[in-house]
Amino acid sequence: MKSITRQKPYEEIAGQLEKFSRVFLVGCGTCATVVRTGGVEQVAAMEGKLQESGFLVTGWTVIPTACDEMTAASAQENETALGNASCILVMACALGVQRMSLYVKKPVIPALDTMFMGMEESPGYYVEACDQCGQCILGYTAGICPVTACHKGLLNGPCGGTNRGKCEVDTDKDCAFTLIYQRLKEQNRLELMKYYHPPRNAQVIPKPRVKYLDTEGVEQ
Repeated sequence: MKSITRQKPYEEIAGQLEKFSRVFLVGCGTCATVVRTGGVEQVAAMEGKLQESGFLVTGWTVIPTACDEMTAASAQENETALGNASCILVMACALGVQRMSLYVKKPVIPALDTMFMGMEESPGYYVEACDQCGQCILGYTAGICPVTACHKGLLNGPCGGTNRGKCEVDTDKDCAFTLIYQRLKEQNRLELMKYYHPPRNAQVIPKPRVKYLDTEGVEQ
Protein backbone atom coordinates (compact mmCIF):
# COMPACT_ATOMS: atom_id res chain seq x y z
CA MET A 1 0.00 0.00 0.00
CA LYS A 2 1.38 3.38 -0.97
CA SER A 3 0.45 7.03 -0.56
CA ILE A 4 -0.30 8.20 -4.09
CA THR A 5 0.70 11.81 -4.68
CA ARG A 6 0.97 14.26 -7.54
CA GLN A 7 3.08 17.38 -7.76
CA LYS A 8 1.27 20.67 -7.36
CA PRO A 9 1.48 23.09 -10.29
CA TYR A 10 4.76 24.97 -10.05
CA GLU A 11 2.89 28.27 -10.07
CA GLU A 12 1.10 27.25 -6.86
CA ILE A 13 4.34 26.15 -5.23
CA ALA A 14 6.09 29.38 -6.18
CA GLY A 15 3.13 31.35 -4.86
CA GLN A 16 3.38 29.66 -1.46
CA LEU A 17 7.11 30.39 -1.39
CA GLU A 18 6.69 34.03 -2.43
CA LYS A 19 7.56 35.44 1.01
CA PHE A 20 10.59 33.18 1.44
CA SER A 21 13.95 33.60 -0.27
CA ARG A 22 15.83 30.56 1.08
CA VAL A 23 14.39 27.06 0.74
CA PHE A 24 15.43 23.64 2.03
CA LEU A 25 14.03 20.71 0.03
CA VAL A 26 12.85 17.39 1.46
CA GLY A 27 11.90 14.29 -0.55
CA CYS A 28 10.82 10.79 0.44
CA GLY A 29 12.59 7.58 -0.51
CA THR A 30 9.50 5.42 -0.22
CA CYS A 31 6.09 6.24 -1.73
CA ALA A 32 7.02 9.55 -3.38
CA THR A 33 10.04 7.93 -4.99
CA VAL A 34 8.01 5.00 -6.31
CA VAL A 35 5.37 7.25 -7.87
CA ARG A 36 8.04 9.69 -9.07
CA THR A 37 6.86 12.79 -7.28
CA GLY A 38 9.52 13.22 -4.59
CA GLY A 39 12.54 11.03 -5.26
CA VAL A 40 16.11 12.16 -5.93
CA GLU A 41 15.43 13.05 -9.57
CA GLN A 42 12.31 15.06 -8.77
CA VAL A 43 13.95 16.90 -5.87
CA ALA A 44 16.95 17.76 -8.06
CA ALA A 45 14.60 19.03 -10.79
CA MET A 46 12.73 21.15 -8.25
CA GLU A 47 16.02 22.61 -7.03
CA GLY A 48 16.78 23.71 -10.58
CA LYS A 49 13.37 25.31 -11.05
CA LEU A 50 13.63 27.19 -7.76
CA GLN A 51 17.09 28.49 -8.58
CA GLU A 52 15.90 29.66 -12.00
CA SER A 53 13.09 31.53 -10.22
CA GLY A 54 15.57 33.32 -7.96
CA PHE A 55 15.26 31.22 -4.81
CA LEU A 56 18.33 30.17 -2.86
CA VAL A 57 18.24 26.44 -2.08
CA THR A 58 20.23 25.95 1.13
CA GLY A 59 20.25 22.16 0.71
CA TRP A 60 18.12 19.11 0.15
CA THR A 61 17.66 15.56 1.33
CA VAL A 62 15.58 12.52 0.49
CA ILE A 63 14.52 10.86 3.74
CA PRO A 64 14.24 7.05 3.43
CA THR A 65 10.73 7.21 4.92
CA ALA A 66 9.49 10.75 5.51
CA CYS A 67 6.41 9.77 7.55
CA ASP A 68 8.24 8.14 10.48
CA GLU A 69 10.98 8.86 12.99
CA MET A 70 13.62 9.00 10.25
CA THR A 71 12.46 12.58 9.74
CA ALA A 72 13.73 13.53 13.19
CA ALA A 73 17.14 12.02 12.45
CA SER A 74 17.28 13.79 9.09
CA ALA A 75 16.43 17.12 10.71
CA GLN A 76 19.39 16.69 13.04
CA GLU A 77 21.75 15.67 10.22
CA ASN A 78 20.78 18.72 8.17
CA GLU A 79 20.57 21.17 11.07
CA THR A 80 22.88 23.76 9.51
CA ALA A 81 21.19 23.82 6.08
CA LEU A 82 17.77 23.90 7.73
CA GLY A 83 18.93 26.75 9.94
CA ASN A 84 19.96 28.74 6.88
CA ALA A 85 16.58 28.25 5.21
CA SER A 86 13.53 30.44 5.74
CA CYS A 87 11.13 27.58 4.90
CA ILE A 88 11.06 23.87 4.05
CA LEU A 89 9.47 22.57 0.86
CA VAL A 90 8.42 18.94 1.33
CA MET A 91 8.02 16.62 -1.65
CA ALA A 92 6.29 13.85 0.29
CA CYS A 93 2.76 12.87 1.26
CA ALA A 94 0.77 14.88 3.79
CA LEU A 95 2.06 12.63 6.56
CA GLY A 96 5.61 13.58 5.66
CA VAL A 97 4.68 17.26 5.73
CA GLN A 98 3.08 16.92 9.16
CA ARG A 99 6.02 14.90 10.47
CA MET A 100 8.54 17.51 9.33
CA SER A 101 6.44 20.21 11.01
CA LEU A 102 7.02 18.47 14.34
CA TYR A 103 10.78 18.89 14.19
CA VAL A 104 11.36 22.35 12.72
CA LYS A 105 10.13 25.74 13.86
CA LYS A 106 9.97 27.16 10.36
CA PRO A 107 7.15 27.14 7.79
CA VAL A 108 6.74 23.76 6.10
CA ILE A 109 5.21 23.93 2.61
CA PRO A 110 3.80 20.89 0.72
CA ALA A 111 4.89 20.51 -2.89
CA LEU A 112 2.56 17.55 -3.47
CA ASP A 113 -1.13 16.76 -3.23
CA THR A 114 -1.90 13.45 -1.51
CA MET A 115 -4.52 11.68 -3.62
CA PHE A 116 -5.24 8.31 -2.00
CA MET A 117 -3.87 5.09 -0.54
CA GLY A 118 -3.40 2.71 -3.44
CA MET A 119 -2.03 -0.56 -4.74
CA GLU A 120 -0.03 -1.04 -7.93
CA GLU A 121 -2.02 -3.26 -10.28
CA SER A 122 0.51 -3.05 -13.10
CA PRO A 123 3.76 -1.09 -13.49
CA GLY A 124 2.97 2.58 -12.90
CA TYR A 125 -0.80 2.00 -12.58
CA TYR A 126 -2.19 2.62 -9.08
CA VAL A 127 -5.74 2.04 -7.90
CA GLU A 128 -7.30 3.35 -4.69
CA ALA A 129 -7.67 0.37 -2.40
CA CYS A 130 -8.89 1.62 0.97
CA ASP A 131 -10.82 4.63 2.23
CA GLN A 132 -9.80 3.80 5.81
CA CYS A 133 -13.42 4.24 6.85
CA GLY A 134 -13.26 2.14 10.02
CA GLN A 135 -16.26 0.01 8.93
CA CYS A 136 -14.73 -2.76 6.82
CA ILE A 137 -17.13 -5.03 4.89
CA LEU A 138 -14.56 -6.87 2.76
CA GLY A 139 -15.65 -10.18 4.31
CA TYR A 140 -19.05 -9.74 2.65
CA THR A 141 -17.75 -8.46 -0.68
CA ALA A 142 -15.04 -11.02 -1.48
CA GLY A 143 -12.20 -8.63 -0.71
CA ILE A 144 -13.40 -5.93 -3.13
CA CYS A 145 -14.20 -2.63 -1.44
CA PRO A 146 -17.34 -1.00 -2.91
CA VAL A 147 -16.56 2.24 -1.09
CA THR A 148 -13.52 2.75 -3.32
CA ALA A 149 -14.29 0.47 -6.30
CA CYS A 150 -17.73 2.00 -6.91
CA HIS A 151 -17.82 5.63 -8.07
CA LYS A 152 -20.92 6.15 -5.93
CA GLY A 153 -19.66 4.22 -2.91
CA LEU A 154 -22.76 2.02 -2.87
CA LEU A 155 -22.96 -0.79 -0.32
CA ASN A 156 -25.98 -2.86 -1.37
CA GLY A 157 -25.65 -3.69 -5.02
CA PRO A 158 -25.25 -1.78 -8.27
CA CYS A 159 -27.10 1.35 -9.27
CA GLY A 160 -29.62 1.41 -12.10
CA GLY A 161 -27.06 2.76 -14.52
CA THR A 162 -24.81 -0.26 -14.73
CA ASN A 163 -24.79 -1.63 -18.27
CA ARG A 164 -23.37 -5.00 -19.28
CA GLY A 165 -21.13 -5.05 -16.26
CA LYS A 166 -19.75 -1.54 -16.81
CA CYS A 167 -20.04 1.58 -14.66
CA GLU A 168 -22.27 4.39 -15.93
CA VAL A 169 -19.87 7.04 -14.60
CA ASP A 170 -16.87 5.52 -16.40
CA THR A 171 -17.87 3.09 -19.13
CA ASP A 172 -14.31 1.74 -19.32
CA LYS A 173 -14.52 0.68 -15.68
CA ASP A 174 -16.05 -2.59 -14.49
CA CYS A 175 -19.01 -2.18 -12.14
CA ALA A 176 -17.79 -2.93 -8.62
CA PHE A 177 -20.74 -5.17 -7.90
CA THR A 178 -20.24 -7.14 -11.10
CA LEU A 179 -16.74 -7.90 -9.85
CA ILE A 180 -18.06 -8.73 -6.38
CA TYR A 181 -20.75 -11.01 -7.84
CA GLN A 182 -18.26 -12.86 -10.02
CA ARG A 183 -15.82 -13.45 -7.19
CA LEU A 184 -18.51 -14.52 -4.72
CA LYS A 185 -19.84 -16.92 -7.36
CA GLU A 186 -16.38 -18.45 -7.77
CA GLN A 187 -16.22 -18.88 -4.00
CA ASN A 188 -19.73 -20.34 -3.81
CA ARG A 189 -20.81 -17.54 -1.46
CA LEU A 190 -23.45 -15.72 -3.53
CA GLU A 191 -25.80 -15.68 -0.54
CA LEU A 192 -23.75 -12.76 0.78
CA MET A 193 -25.16 -10.59 -2.02
CA LYS A 194 -28.46 -10.62 -0.10
CA TYR A 195 -26.91 -9.20 3.06
CA TYR A 196 -28.10 -5.66 3.82
CA HIS A 197 -25.51 -3.12 4.90
CA PRO A 198 -26.99 -0.14 6.76
CA PRO A 199 -25.86 3.36 5.77
CA ARG A 200 -22.32 4.10 6.84
CA ASN A 201 -21.91 6.09 10.03
CA ALA A 202 -19.58 8.94 9.14
CA GLN A 203 -18.89 9.48 12.84
CA VAL A 204 -18.24 5.85 13.81
CA ILE A 205 -14.82 7.07 14.95
CA PRO A 206 -14.79 10.82 15.71
CA LYS A 207 -11.99 12.75 14.04
CA PRO A 208 -9.14 13.07 14.57
CA ARG A 209 -9.20 9.29 14.82
CA VAL A 210 -6.93 7.64 17.38
CA LYS A 211 -5.91 4.21 18.56
CA TYR A 212 -4.38 3.74 21.99
CA LEU A 213 -2.44 0.69 23.13
CA ASP A 214 -1.36 0.24 26.74
CA THR A 215 2.16 -0.85 27.68
CA GLU A 216 1.23 -4.50 27.05
CA GLY A 217 -0.12 -3.78 23.58
CA VAL A 218 -3.79 -4.06 24.58
CA GLU A 219 -6.13 -1.67 22.81
CA GLN A 220 -7.94 0.71 25.13
